[in-house]
Amino acid sequence: MAAPAATKTILEQDGIFIHSNTDRTEDQESLVSGVLRIIEKDGETLVEYKPLEDAVDPSNMLCAGKDSSSVVEWNQCPGDRPHRSVEQQLSYETEWDMVNTVSFKKKPYTNGEGVPNHTHERSKWAFFFSLSDLKTIRVKTEGWSYLVFSLKDDTTLPALHFHQGGSDAFLDCLRRYVLLSESPSDRSSLLVCSHSKALSQSFENLLDDTTFGLVQKFKKDPYTTTLGGFSKVTNYIFDAFRGPDLEHQQRPAEEVADLLSEVIPGLEINQQEEPGFEVITRIDLGRRPDVERKEPVSAEDWAGHMDSQGRVQDVPHLKEKIFKGGLCHAVRKEAWKFLLGYFPWDSARDERKSLQKRKTDEYFRMKLQWKSVSEEQEKRNSRLRDYKSLIEKDVNRTDRTNKFYEGPDNPGLILLNDILMTYCMYDFDLGYVQGMSDLLSPILYVMENEVDAFWCFVSFMDQMHQNFEEQMQGMKTQLIQLSTLLRLLDLAFWNYLESQDSGYLYFCFRWLLIRFKRELSFQDVLRLWEVMWTGLPCQHFHLLVCCAILDSEKQKIMEEHYGFNEILKHINELSMKLDVEEILLKAEAICMQIKSCKDLPSSVSEILGFNSEAEAPRLETSEFGMLDSPEAPRPPHRQECVAELISNGNGHLREAAHDVYKLAYIS
Repeated sequence: MAAPAATKTILEQDGIFIHSNTDRTEDQESLVSGVLRIIEKDGETLVEYKPLEDAVDPSNMLCAGKDSSSVVEWNQCPGDRPHRSVEQQLSYETEWDMVNTVSFKKKPYTNGEGVPNHTHERSKWAFFFSLSDLKTIRVKTEGWSYLVFSLKDDTTLPALHFHQGGSDAFLDCLRRYVLLSESPSDRSSLLVCSHSKALSQSFENLLDDTTFGLVQKFKKDPYTTTLGGFSKVTNYIFDAFRGPDLEHQQRPAEEVADLLSEVIPGLEINQQEEPGFEVITRIDLGRRPDVERKEPVSAEDWAGHMDSQGRVQDVPHLKEKIFKGGLCHAVRKEAWKFLLGYFPWDSARDERKSLQKRKTDEYFRMKLQWKSVSEEQEKRNSRLRDYKSLIEKDVNRTDRTNKFYEGPDNPGLILLNDILMTYCMYDFDLGYVQGMSDLLSPILYVMENEVDAFWCFVSFMDQMHQNFEEQMQGMKTQLIQLSTLLRLLDLAFWNYLESQDSGYLYFCFRWLLIRFKRELSFQDVLRLWEVMWTGLPCQHFHLLVCCAILDSEKQKIMEEHYGFNEILKHINELSMKLDVEEILLKAEAICMQIKSCKDLPSSVSEILGFNSEAEAPRLETSEFGMLDSPEAPRPPHRQECVAELISNGNGHLREAAHDVYKLAYIS
């Protein structure tokens, strides 16, 4: 017989009370004292509350008085001294000065294993739940703090009162496993969603899962599932999402909103009509122009744009040539440093050498920080251990069919590992999130140098940072913007997707998350990225790349009457079957078509940057008209990015301000 699963206690707190009679909060008989634990069992994190088997002797309970640091008893006999109410006696949690902790009689039992056979009425107050089932936590203060847990099935558990303090420590421990964010509608409530730590789940496990397991993972963790599990999608997926009772019914809009809120934690969808939203109706965009691709920029072309001091000449013309044809591989090692912003376009050769020397010193100082951590130190740094473990797992399965990374003990894998670990030192708040190794791999392949690859990766992550943040702000915004563009380009197709519960375009999640890294061959990824890094012919060109792919597939999707799961499966199966040159041709043509429209909705103009043409310094080119100055500023810090998305302090996304999608109030 299999041994029982081991249980690990993460946190245990004594003296946590339930007030069994809320009208008699000062009555000892109405207080149920118990032990609150956070435990790990069978791969799940659980919260468990167990009342103590024996009644509490109030003389054992000590706490600090509000007006002094002296110890006073919890309750007094009327004749002993004047009685003060609990609210008067107890200080706020942060002011408490605990001199003695509560000592209770209790029967020992192994970490959460089994439940004692209670005959006492108090046993009915015991409960436990998985963190994956937790929806909100209400935090209140009545001299002490108390917490109320609400589960996703709308169950509300009894309030837990922390008479002796410790609620902050409990919540801090929870934050290691889930993300707690303040509710926009109730400041006393914390919304619970999956922490990015859940991304450590391996691709191999996902690929071996049953369909049901895959669906549950998709609902709980869209990052990991979209990265590694969609190849297992079958016809059962849609039924698993909407349940047997809705199998042959059209889901109401509010139910789709609830589903997507589960799929993408933190996403809230406002279904009500609101004034000020620009409704995009059918617009005649005119004929889509013909465009052509050209030959890649050769080594001779690149050298011809350098003056005697190594400064790049005629940057707009060079960017245009890169956009139209990409780069030959011999040029990429140098050109990518400019395209990514590691090298300033106006720098001389000697200035770049000096920059590289400074950046080399800076890199190895950061690398030394994690390299010099002893085993004893690492035991006391759980975040560093988690980053290290996740990076090791991901590196060992990143592009292993590429000769640069194939085979055991490959030096390329060591460099991948070291760069990602050093990035954790560079940005410890973000650290490492699954998918980042996909972004680094092509850069290291091209650079063939640890330091140069690191700083180019840093520049790329400046652009991609919000995709990997816990709030997923970047992903939410891009899905909104993509839906707006697709609705403009083909209202009939958008309406069809909407009718199949696919109007939110979450099947494009992986495309956006890692910039088509899993959709194209390795060499095509290099071509696509260098073209997008030029910033031409508009901002957010990658969204038009998405539109181009969908435009090519819409006929099949509509003629074959694909439903929710067939669309998901079909889009996933496009991986490694796409032609990057055809996609770039169509995406550029779509951009020219939209730009020539006279009655373009302002929301679309904002997304593609057409409104800002007169505001920023621009440069003329023969084909694209106005382009960004080569000395464009670096992307703002991620907090500034988030702030920039908010207008008027009311939580509306600026990008969504005119979007009929009504994806508003994103937390």
